[in-house]
Amino acid sequence: MVKLLFIALFTIIIINGQAVQGRHGNEMVNIDPFTKVKHGAFVFNCRLAGMDNDGEAVILLHGFPETSHMWNDLLPLLSGGGHKIIAPDQRGYSPGARPGKVRDYSIKRIAEDVFAIANAFDIDRFHLVGHDWGSVIGWAVIALEPERVISWTAMSVPHMKAFEHAYKKDKDQQKRSEYIGLFKLPFIPELYFSWNGYSRLRSLWKESSEEQKEQYLDIFKQRGALKASLNWYRANIGVRVEPEDQIRFGSVTVPSQLIWGNRDMALGRTGAELTKNYMKGPYRLVELDAGHWLIQESFQEVSSAIIEHIEKYSN
Repeated sequence: MVKLLFIALFTIIIINGQAVQGRHGNEMVNIDPFTKVKHGAFVFNCRLAGMDNDGEAVILLHGFPETSHMWNDLLPLLSGGGHKIIAPDQRGYSPGARPGKVRDYSIKRIAEDVFAIANAFDIDRFHLVGHDWGSVIGWAVIALEPERVISWTAMSVPHMKAFEHAYKKDKDQQKRSEYIGLFKLPFIPELYFSWNGYSRLRSLWKESSEEQKEQYLDIFKQRGALKASLNWYRANIGVRVEPEDQIRFGSVTVPSQLIWGNRDMALGRTGAELTKNYMKGPYRLVELDAGHWLIQESFQEVSSAIIEHIEKYSN
């Protein structure tokens, strides 16, 4: 395992217009409706809730093609339970964190963003929840620094080794994953998704409210945003990963759960059921009669499972 190194000088936190020095090398500036967190050359938009609470922090990671807005209905439930909640627009989705090179979207580099955002708020340990690509990043986070994660909830995407096995060996998963080849092509998927007023993106969001669709489109219509989000595929699937970007996905000791919909069009049963083989700590599979867009389709069941898991392992 490659140990992450954060070289921290100081943090500047803007609170009621006053600059307060912290201990981490990232900068936060409150700009409604987001708090902007600076990490190196990047600035991340983060939705926050309950930051004055005394409870442990929860970090929520969105997937493709969504943004932190996917968590809006969950934020008050978690903060109402006493937790501090941070939901960033991840690399490529935040306008200030949209590098041009494909390799800048490696799983490891995006996972490092999660640690940097936590550090900006002086958070050492946190609960973690991710969906779709956010789950991929979450599996990377607990592989890199498991001691920092109190509990982990993956939504839709199984353990990386379980998915790798299904992707290589299971014909059903191979069929479900055929779209990845399209997403990795240069230029073509950007044209595909932006055609006819982004109608194909809209069709993926059929479970979302009109407000949420417009919130998503506000991001994807920005220059370079769609390309950046697709670079997550181009940088990580079926390509040689640079040595410094490699991650060892081994057995997991962090208390974990996988919430999976048995009608998911992209992720089949094989990976979901194999995930238990990579768990050394507490683990459960929560199977729902739902598709891929879990939080929109089955909000009550998903939110209950997330809250139950977090509360079970909270100190």
